[in-house]
Amino acid sequence: MRLVQLSDIHFGSLFRQDVYDLLVDEINNEIKPDVLIITGDLTDDGLLFQFKKIHEEIKKFECQNKIILPGNHDYRHTGYLLFKKFFSSKQIFELGNVIVLTLGTARPERDEGEVGHRQNLWMEKTLAKYPDHVKIIAMHHHLIGIPDTGSDKIIILDAGDTLRSCLQSSVNLVLCGHKHRPWIWKLGPLKIAYAGTASSNRFRGFFENSYNVINIDANKKIELEIKIVGGEKFPLDDLVEKYTSFKDSILF
Repeated sequence: MRLVQLSDIHFGSLFRQDVYDLLVDEINNEIKPDVLIITGDLTDDGLLFQFKKIHEEIKKFECQNKIILPGNHDYRHTGYLLFKKFFSSKQIFELGNVIVLTLGTARPERDEGEVGHRQNLWMEKTLAKYPDHVKIIAMHHHLIGIPDTGSDKIIILDAGDTLRSCLQSSVNLVLCGHKHRPWIWKLGPLKIAYAGTASSNRFRGFFENSYNVINIDANKKIELEIKIVGGEKFPLDDLVEKYTSFKDSILF
């Protein structure tokens, strides 16, 4: 099975239509995923015209299985009321031997995220029903800090509790967006993968538009790659192993 995670489209003032069109063409004609997961911040300001436009833009993806969740930018300016009018609120997706759960971390008019005790408990109870599946959690906010992204005051407030629930539930992979910085952390059997910004100029420490490609084979082995929009594709691990700091990667 092949999944694509893209994040932080940010339709608004810093949205790049040319990059987005190239992204759509790549995913439809080159990557051809079984599942498309968009981990939030579809809009920049949560405004009605932005939701109308991005709703139409997302229809351009030919993938039949789309999982779409909100980010903090989508919940601005009463966007928390608009999001559910344009996109499904479904949180459980059973896809063969893969189970994907989405966690809502965005809160109205707040930049920081929160999962909450009830949602963590729901995750634990739900995943207990799928002991033999590959378990994937998708959320917007990041669970662990990432290099070159500044202050972590907008991390998930109850990140420790959520990590405990993920480890206790034998989650294989957590997909996050929010920080616009592709990265990966590994906590024993748990992988936490972060996607960059797919189609905006809101870069942090990584200055190319990108998305993640996840391949899961019949033996439930997970391989994660980063794809530069219009460019190369390589293992996400390489980004960490060959890390170059912000100050060394930019010429002033």
